[in-house]
Amino acid sequence: MSRESPPIRVVIVEDDRASREGLRLLVDGTPGYRCTGSFASVEQVLAGRPGGEPPDVVLLDIRLPGMQGPQGIGELRARWAAAAVVMLTGFADEDKIFESLCNGASGYILKRTAPARLLAAIREAREGGAPMSPEIAAKVVRLFQRFARPGPRPGEGAELTAQQRALLRLLAEGYSYQAAGGELGISINTVRNYIRNIYEKLQVHTKSEAVSKAIRAGLL
Repeated sequence: MSRESPPIRVVIVEDDRASREGLRLLVDGTPGYRCTGSFASVEQVLAGRPGGEPPDVVLLDIRLPGMQGPQGIGELRARWAAAAVVMLTGFADEDKIFESLCNGASGYILKRTAPARLLAAIREAREGGAPMSPEIAAKVVRLFQRFARPGPRPGEGAELTAQQRALLRLLAEGYSYQAAGGELGISINTVRNYIRNIYEKLQVHTKSEAVSKAIRAGLL
């Protein structure tokens, strides 16, 4: 007699109560799946004790109170190293897609995805795949096409100094301003000055925008 495989364990992080409860009912009501926790924020996850069964898959809302989904990926992976993180979003925002995938997300699914497809995406992520809604996949292809273009382009930061590029590379790897300054042997005030100059040269306002634009320009 073949032994029945254990259910796929799923944790849900979604701030909207109705959506969170709907996802929990879908997961718990489907044979072969089990919800092992549902939370309204990343902070709520981190405040709990890490005991209990680790999830196979975390469904993570992109826009949350406090720590946003893309920033929370690393924290969740630190707690559950083997879990695949699948982002849930109401819209296909290229910057958020890029940031989430760079931070370690395994998949990216639109919230309007049909329940059967969402369950299939959870299983695909657990098995090492990278599930994506078609609209997201199309944007990812365009992102990679842009990143593959060789060399910096006019107006996209070709004038960044070697030190500024080094700082931006460290920030892209997740270093804090303080830690990046320590690596480069410069003060936190110098780091902030560099950041202001980088943002001005690249004509951006956030770290993720700066990293995205620098990669497209072949600077990192």
